[in-house]
Amino acid sequence: MAVSERGPRERMVFSAAQLIRRNGVAATGLRDVAAHASAPRGSLRHYFPGGKEQLVNEAVEWAGRYAAGRVDRFLAELPEPSPSRLFAAMVRQWTDEYRTAGFAAGCPVAAATVDWADSTESTRAAVAEAFAGWTRPVARALTGMGVPAERAEPLATLMISALEGAILIARAERDVRALETVARELAPLLDGAVTRRT
Repeated sequence: MAVSERGPRERMVFSAAQLIRRNGVAATGLRDVAAHASAPRGSLRHYFPGGKEQLVNEAVEWAGRYAAGRVDRFLAELPEPSPSRLFAAMVRQWTDEYRTAGFAAGCPVAAATVDWADSTESTRAAVAEAFAGWTRPVARALTGMGVPAERAEPLATLMISALEGAILIARAERDVRALETVARELAPLLDGAVTRRT
């Protein structure tokens, strides 16, 4: 769904996620979200009676669903799926963004974790569920590629953890080196986990 096709509520959730990934939770104000979404400020209270906390949590939930949905899209684009190729596609999303748009933005789920998860229990729970919701389709994809079920979830956690860490390093260094490194170095480990051919 294009941004212009979203209703005001959906635009505000999307805008909150975009602003959080650039500025963090603390620096993302409700007025900024309304302006970014081209929504009337008064609509914030209508759609988000729980205030900023509710909006942040819904933005985190949206980001988790987006990341999970990307897994299926990446798989569909792979002519010969393998764990390393899936991970390379996950990484490439970020290297492509950083090469074309710069290093200003990161993952909104990670930003919410750093900014609010320790002080706001509902946000901590939303963040945990977002990561779990992203891990499940990665694990499912790995199992479908021949990775034993008992290894699929730990490897999915490793992939997401390595990606999130490399995103932070890439933003700090203003270089995609860390992203390219994790894709290259984890490839043999990921493909080595395949025990049956599909």
